[in-house]
Amino acid sequence: MGAAYSMSAVAFPQFVPRPSKEKWAVFFGTWAGTARDAGMWISEGMGGIAAVFDARQKPDLKTYEHLIIGTAIHGGKGPKEFEDFIQANIADIKDKVRGYYIVCGNRGDRPGPQVHQMYIDNYLAKLCQSAALVSRVFPGRITKSLLSEEDAKVIERFPEYDHLARWECMEVGRQILAARSAPAKKQ
Repeated sequence: MGAAYSMSAVAFPQFVPRPSKEKWAVFFGTWAGTARDAGMWISEGMGGIAAVFDARQKPDLKTYEHLIIGTAIHGGKGPKEFEDFIQANIADIKDKVRGYYIVCGNRGDRPGPQVHQMYIDNYLAKLCQSAALVSRVFPGRITKSLLSEEDAKVIERFPEYDHLARWECMEVGRQILAARSAPAKKQ
C-alpha cells in the first residue's frame, strides 16, 4: 500500500495517482515535509486519485479540474515559493479549489476554531480568492533536524512532537471527494 514516486526535472518526488476520469491535484507548500505528508494522506483517503505537488515543482495546474491546496504555517504564512506560485497562477486556481488544509504546530496544542478562521478563512482562502466546501487545520509536528538552521533557532525552546494523524488526513480526503459535485464558492 505504499505510494509510488517518480522524480521530476527538479528532483522533487511526485505522487503518481491511480487512474481516474476526474483530474485531481493536491498542491502544497512546506518547509520540512509535514504539509507534504498531509497531502499524500489526503490523496490516499481519496483512493489515490490526486497527484500531489510541492509548490517548488511549479506544476502545470491547467490540466487539473479539482484542486486541494494546503500549506504548513510559519510566522502566520506559508512558504514564499507557495505564495508566489499561487499569485502567478491565480486564474488557473481560484475556480478549481475543492479543499484547503493547513498544518499548524500551534505550539503542540490542537488548533481550534480561531486558528481555522485565521489560517483558512483569513489567509489561504483570500490568497486563492476562493472558499472551499471542506477545509481543515491539522495539528503539526516539529522535527528540528529537518529545519533550516535559522528556523530551528526560532523554535529551539519547543520540544519535538508529532501530532499529525494519517487517519485524520485520509478522512478529509474522503470528505473532499464526497463534496466534489458542489462548485467552489467565490470569496
